[in-house]
Amino acid sequence: MAEIVFEHVTKEFNGQIVLDDVSFRIEKGEFVFIIGKSGAGKSTLLNMITRQLTPTEGEVFVFGAPLNTMKEKELPYYRRRIGVMSQDMGMLEGMTVYENIALALQAVERAGRGMKRRIMETMGLVGIVEKAHAYPRELSGGEQARMLLARAMAVDPDILIADEPTANLDPDTAWDMMLLLSEIHRSGKTLIISSHARELVTVMRKRVITLVAGALVDDEKNAVYNHKAVDIFEERRVLEERNKKLLK
Repeated sequence: MAEIVFEHVTKEFNGQIVLDDVSFRIEKGEFVFIIGKSGAGKSTLLNMITRQLTPTEGEVFVFGAPLNTMKEKELPYYRRRIGVMSQDMGMLEGMTVYENIALALQAVERAGRGMKRRIMETMGLVGIVEKAHAYPRELSGGEQARMLLARAMAVDPDILIADEPTANLDPDTAWDMMLLLSEIHRSGKTLIISSHARELVTVMRKRVITLVAGALVDDEKNAVYNHKAVDIFEERRVLEERNKKLLK
């Protein structure tokens, strides 16, 4: 059984289509890049998986369960199985690295016995144990990225979602982050990464799902960065086809 399934998913905000009839399946243990311009629907798609958003039409299934009908009381248990690395979910500046990671565990009700060991093991995994008592402002850009990754991995997730994990990093640090994510993938995790980093996506040669104006235009394995993602003519084609459907 596929770990993640999108079945004809459409999402609208204020009458604007953000995702348009998107369907795909991701198997357990896959490494998948989601690419597309800003506004293509990448973050919306990821927020569907974490159940921050629900579809206007269609169904999303994760771990075999339909997310549309999941009850609020079930969400903390569901989210324990998903780690999210995102700069939009930044660290609290007044708390240390250790305290920020502990807060993430508390949010999914994973605090308590064994928490300290789990936090230290996770910081060791990403190479920032010595920064446990540092504050976010005291870290380099690369260390901050590793801190976000440590927070995501602290819950020991089955699925790791990384939203632009190499944004604002220099090329060497970005490559180090991608190697670290590859190492995590080899431990059996399912990885879903949204990225604008064309060179890194091409070098990694993983599965690449391409979004253009909310539509899934390509889904290829062992793929390079698909230039449809940034092709203005491809975007125009998608929008023209959508308008034709709306006028029928």
